[in-house]
Amino acid sequence: MIRGKVTGRVWATKRIETLPVGSLLEVDVAGTTIVAFDPLGCAEGEDVLITQGSVAAGYFTKIKAPVDALIIGSIDEN
Repeated sequence: MIRGKVTGRVWATKRIETLPVGSLLEVDVAGTTIVAFDPLGCAEGEDVLITQGSVAAGYFTKIKAPVDALIIGSIDEN
């Protein structure tokens, strides 16, 4: 898992059909920005946990989703 902070949203008015309902968010991970799929409804400024690769894609069992980075948790304040 990777820890990051949501810095913004990515708007895509055209999407392929197999991309599930959710948001595409920009996440800062150690100074690098990645785009992660968010099924949870996270907001800008939230600290999140991300998984990548086949584990992220494997989350979707009913469809084959082209997701490489998936937000799997929102970190509570310490």
